[in-house]
Amino acid sequence: MGLESIIVLFEYYKGLGEKTFAQVPDEGLFWSPHPEANSIATLVKHLWGNMLSRWTDFLHSDGEKEWRDRDGEFESGDITDRETLLRYWEEGWQCLLDALGALEPDDLDKTIVIRGEPHGVLQAIDRQLAHYAYHVGQVVFLGKLYAGDQWQSLSIPKGKSKAFNAGDKPSSPFRK
Repeated sequence: MGLESIIVLFEYYKGLGEKTFAQVPDEGLFWSPHPEANSIATLVKHLWGNMLSRWTDFLHSDGEKEWRDRDGEFESGDITDRETLLRYWEEGWQCLLDALGALEPDDLDKTIVIRGEPHGVLQAIDRQLAHYAYHVGQVVFLGKLYAGDQWQSLSIPKGKSKAFNAGDKPSSPFRK
Protein backbone atom coordinates (compact mmCIF):
# COMPACT_ATOMS: atom_id res chain seq x y z
CA MET A 1 0.00 0.00 0.00
CA GLY A 2 1.47 3.33 -1.04
CA LEU A 3 1.40 6.51 0.98
CA GLU A 4 -1.37 7.97 -1.19
CA SER A 5 -3.71 5.06 -0.44
CA ILE A 6 -2.87 5.31 3.27
CA ILE A 7 -3.84 8.99 3.24
CA VAL A 8 -7.09 8.11 1.45
CA LEU A 9 -7.93 5.62 4.22
CA PHE A 10 -7.24 8.15 6.97
CA GLU A 11 -9.44 10.68 5.11
CA TYR A 12 -12.17 8.03 4.76
CA TYR A 13 -12.31 7.51 8.53
CA LYS A 14 -12.20 11.26 9.14
CA GLY A 15 -15.20 11.56 6.80
CA LEU A 16 -17.14 8.84 8.64
CA GLY A 17 -16.75 10.82 11.86
CA GLU A 18 -17.89 14.01 10.17
CA LYS A 19 -20.93 12.32 8.62
CA THR A 20 -21.79 11.06 12.10
CA PHE A 21 -21.45 14.53 13.68
CA ALA A 22 -23.84 15.85 11.03
CA GLN A 23 -26.54 13.37 12.09
CA VAL A 24 -26.24 13.86 15.85
CA PRO A 25 -27.78 16.86 17.63
CA ASP A 26 -25.52 18.81 19.97
CA GLU A 27 -26.65 17.00 23.11
CA GLY A 28 -25.93 13.64 21.45
CA LEU A 29 -22.25 14.55 21.17
CA PHE A 30 -22.01 14.43 24.98
CA TRP A 31 -24.29 11.44 25.60
CA SER A 32 -23.01 8.04 26.68
CA PRO A 33 -25.05 4.86 27.20
CA HIS A 34 -23.80 4.45 30.80
CA PRO A 35 -21.47 6.31 33.20
CA GLU A 36 -18.36 4.27 32.36
CA ALA A 37 -18.79 4.61 28.58
CA ASN A 38 -17.20 7.35 26.51
CA SER A 39 -19.20 9.99 24.70
CA ILE A 40 -18.45 11.13 21.16
CA ALA A 41 -16.86 14.27 22.66
CA THR A 42 -14.58 12.18 24.87
CA LEU A 43 -13.52 10.01 21.94
CA VAL A 44 -12.78 13.13 19.89
CA LYS A 45 -10.64 14.53 22.69
CA HIS A 46 -8.73 11.25 22.95
CA LEU A 47 -8.17 11.08 19.19
CA TRP A 48 -7.00 14.71 19.24
CA GLY A 49 -4.49 14.07 22.02
CA ASN A 50 -3.20 10.92 20.39
CA MET A 51 -2.86 12.56 16.98
CA LEU A 52 -1.00 15.59 18.32
CA SER A 53 1.33 13.36 20.32
CA ARG A 54 2.03 10.81 17.60
CA TRP A 55 2.30 13.10 14.58
CA THR A 56 4.08 16.16 16.00
CA ASP A 57 7.75 15.79 15.08
CA PHE A 58 6.82 12.31 13.81
CA LEU A 59 10.23 11.19 12.54
CA HIS A 60 12.39 12.71 15.26
CA SER A 61 10.84 12.34 18.72
CA ASP A 62 9.02 9.67 20.70
CA GLY A 63 5.37 9.53 19.68
CA GLU A 64 4.32 9.64 23.32
CA LYS A 65 5.13 13.26 24.13
CA GLU A 66 5.87 14.34 27.69
CA TRP A 67 3.19 17.04 27.44
CA ARG A 68 0.42 14.59 26.57
CA ASP A 69 -2.26 14.06 29.24
CA ARG A 70 -3.75 10.77 28.08
CA ASP A 71 -5.83 10.29 31.25
CA GLY A 72 -7.21 13.80 30.86
CA GLU A 73 -8.31 12.98 27.32
CA PHE A 74 -11.02 10.77 28.80
CA GLU A 75 -12.58 13.76 30.55
CA SER A 76 -14.37 15.80 27.88
CA GLY A 77 -14.79 18.83 30.16
CA ASP A 78 -13.11 21.36 27.89
CA ILE A 79 -15.20 20.27 24.91
CA THR A 80 -18.53 21.85 25.80
CA ASP A 81 -20.07 22.54 22.40
CA ARG A 82 -20.08 21.39 18.78
CA GLU A 83 -17.76 24.20 17.66
CA THR A 84 -15.05 23.17 20.14
CA LEU A 85 -15.49 19.49 19.27
CA LEU A 86 -15.03 20.26 15.58
CA ARG A 87 -11.98 22.44 16.31
CA TYR A 88 -10.30 19.57 18.23
CA TRP A 89 -11.26 17.13 15.47
CA GLU A 90 -9.78 19.31 12.73
CA GLU A 91 -6.63 20.15 14.69
CA GLY A 92 -5.84 16.47 15.29
CA TRP A 93 -6.51 15.38 11.74
CA GLN A 94 -4.59 18.34 10.29
CA CYS A 95 -1.55 17.42 12.37
CA LEU A 96 -1.74 13.84 11.07
CA LEU A 97 -2.30 14.82 7.42
CA ASP A 98 0.47 17.43 7.51
CA ALA A 99 2.91 14.87 8.90
CA LEU A 100 1.97 12.28 6.29
CA GLY A 101 2.13 14.88 3.52
CA ALA A 102 5.67 15.83 4.55
CA LEU A 103 6.99 12.27 4.31
CA GLU A 104 9.44 11.46 1.54
CA PRO A 105 9.65 7.95 0.03
CA ASP A 106 12.95 7.31 1.88
CA ASP A 107 11.24 8.12 5.20
CA LEU A 108 9.15 4.96 4.90
CA ASP A 109 12.28 2.88 5.55
CA LYS A 110 13.12 4.70 8.80
CA THR A 111 12.48 3.64 12.37
CA ILE A 112 10.65 5.82 14.89
CA VAL A 113 9.87 5.37 18.58
CA ILE A 114 6.50 5.21 20.37
CA ARG A 115 6.64 4.89 24.17
CA GLY A 116 10.30 3.89 23.89
CA GLU A 117 9.50 1.03 21.50
CA PRO A 118 10.98 1.10 17.97
CA HIS A 119 8.57 0.91 15.04
CA GLY A 120 9.17 1.01 11.32
CA VAL A 121 7.45 4.09 9.88
CA LEU A 122 4.91 1.95 7.99
CA GLN A 123 4.29 -0.13 11.12
CA ALA A 124 3.66 3.07 13.11
CA ILE A 125 1.30 4.37 10.43
CA ASP A 126 -0.59 1.04 10.40
CA ARG A 127 -0.80 1.14 14.20
CA GLN A 128 -2.38 4.58 14.12
CA LEU A 129 -4.72 3.75 11.25
CA ALA A 130 -6.05 0.77 13.20
CA HIS A 131 -6.36 2.85 16.38
CA TYR A 132 -8.27 5.65 14.67
CA ALA A 133 -10.54 3.26 12.77
CA TYR A 134 -11.39 1.57 16.09
CA HIS A 135 -12.36 4.85 17.75
CA VAL A 136 -14.15 6.28 14.71
CA GLY A 137 -16.18 3.06 14.69
CA GLN A 138 -17.12 3.81 18.30
CA VAL A 139 -18.10 7.37 17.30
CA VAL A 140 -20.32 6.02 14.52
CA PHE A 141 -21.88 3.42 16.82
CA LEU A 142 -22.67 6.03 19.48
CA GLY A 143 -24.12 8.32 16.84
CA LYS A 144 -26.27 5.52 15.50
CA LEU A 145 -27.48 4.60 18.99
CA TYR A 146 -28.36 8.21 19.79
CA ALA A 147 -30.03 8.96 16.45
CA GLY A 148 -32.10 5.77 16.51
CA ASP A 149 -34.68 5.66 13.71
CA GLN A 150 -33.40 8.97 12.34
CA TRP A 151 -30.00 7.46 11.48
CA GLN A 152 -29.03 7.45 7.81
CA SER A 153 -26.65 4.61 6.98
CA LEU A 154 -23.07 5.56 6.12
CA SER A 155 -22.70 2.45 3.98
CA ILE A 156 -25.20 -0.06 2.59
CA PRO A 157 -28.42 0.12 4.65
CA LYS A 158 -29.76 -3.06 6.24
CA GLY A 159 -31.71 -5.15 3.76
CA LYS A 160 -30.40 -3.21 0.74
CA SER A 161 -27.38 -5.31 -0.27
CA LYS A 162 -29.01 -6.89 -3.33
CA ALA A 163 -30.22 -3.54 -4.62
CA PHE A 164 -26.80 -2.04 -4.01
CA ASN A 165 -25.02 -4.90 -5.78
CA ALA A 166 -27.39 -4.66 -8.77
CA GLY A 167 -27.15 -0.89 -9.17
CA ASP A 168 -24.61 1.85 -9.67
CA LYS A 169 -22.05 2.08 -6.92
CA PRO A 170 -21.37 5.38 -5.17
CA SER A 171 -17.80 6.59 -5.17
CA SER A 172 -15.52 4.76 -2.76
CA PRO A 173 -12.04 5.52 -1.47
CA PHE A 174 -11.22 1.87 -2.17
CA ARG A 175 -11.91 1.98 -5.94
CA LYS A 176 -9.90 3.83 -8.54
